[in-house]
Amino acid sequence: MLKIEPEPALVKKSASFVFAYLSDFNNYKELMPEQAANWVSTTENCSFTIQGIATLALKFENKIPETEIHIVKDGKAPFDFKISEFINQVGEETEVKLIMTADVNPFVKMMAEKPLTNFMESIRRKFIKAMEN
Repeated sequence: MLKIEPEPALVKKSASFVFAYLSDFNNYKELMPEQAANWVSTTENCSFTIQGIATLALKFENKIPETEIHIVKDGKAPFDFKISEFINQVGEETEVKLIMTADVNPFVKMMAEKPLTNFMESIRRKFIKAMEN
């Protein structure tokens, strides 16, 4: 099992605002790294191609208002994974913790860990930037 957990993001928005933003896949396009192409989304799912790697489709597995969002693959993917977003109001700010878990064998883990870490870090940075507007 591979677990990727970037530093939490702290933003000057309410948990309610952050939850609403992250509950709509149409907002995720601006969070994707530059290598993501062919973006298609609705409020509940999305698909895109990571250039040179794979085409992925995502859907919400479940949402707990203002506290948690869980995302899983929708259809075929090179491996099973889950992205969990934990939302926590801290005073006037909101902390968002991203965790990706992937069910990969040791060989795939060696190859996938760095690109997946970069992917999650990119989402974190772009999320912070999006919340500044």
